[in-house]
Amino acid sequence: MRLQNRGNLNPSFLAEVIRVPPSSIQRIVNIMAALRDPDTGCPWDLKQDFKSIALYALEEAYEVVDAIETGDMDQLRDELGDLLLQVVFHARMAEEAESFTFDDVVNAIADKMERRHPHVFGAKAEVTSEQVKQNWEDMKAQERAAKSDTMAAPPSLLDDVPLALPAMTRAVKLQKRAARIGFDWTEPEPIFDKLEEEVSELREAMALKNADAIEDELGDVLFVVANIARHLKLDPETALRRGNAKFSRRFQQVEQQARAQSTDMSDFSLDDLESFWQRAKAAERKDD
Repeated sequence: MRLQNRGNLNPSFLAEVIRVPPSSIQRIVNIMAALRDPDTGCPWDLKQDFKSIALYALEEAYEVVDAIETGDMDQLRDELGDLLLQVVFHARMAEEAESFTFDDVVNAIADKMERRHPHVFGAKAEVTSEQVKQNWEDMKAQERAAKSDTMAAPPSLLDDVPLALPAMTRAVKLQKRAARIGFDWTEPEPIFDKLEEEVSELREAMALKNADAIEDELGDVLFVVANIARHLKLDPETALRRGNAKFSRRFQQVEQQARAQSTDMSDFSLDDLESFWQRAKAAERKDD
């Protein structure tokens, strides 16, 4: 059952939704259609547009990652559902605008997956994981080139790197694109020299107490750090999340040590708290 017409859902619609097999994707598609019905839908859902719910997609994606990192499969199931809901929601609004449907979204990604896996869906070939990754990037480049033929201005290699990506992730993607034409270091060592240069420029900006320059130079430092991570074949977002988890874990140990001696952490000096930190750090290393 497809429900494409807007504003004419009959009173038995909810019963029709229930008749859809519980495991069918059509069930959530129909539920979203009901929520967006102008006459009988939900006021909050009807009020939304593409921009108003855009950030929810990012939030739900982060929560999926959190569930993966904690290894909680029940949570992962729920968070994947929340992320899927965002896809269904946007597709429903696009269908109302007569732009595309949820089926179009599914068919587009299915076509892309088949197109970019010719070793599976075309002529069978023995390929390594790295070759698959390189072929994927090559095909993406070909698709961008084909799309650029219809554009008035010449395209940039960086054109379709999304602005909404987490900044460190976007930095890595920008660097990878530039590396395709050889604008890259061949090994990590020179990047550390660049990091020292950027840190020096940050210190100079701090000495001048120029807020704009400080922010600009700090951005350069972080960009170089992302480049180091890329050359080490590490994801800076994952590394930073690991650092965040480590800090949280050790700080909680600091809190426990402080509470054992006082009810107010402000009773302790920075030196005291640093001593607690070093104990927590040593205990963690001992456990390892």
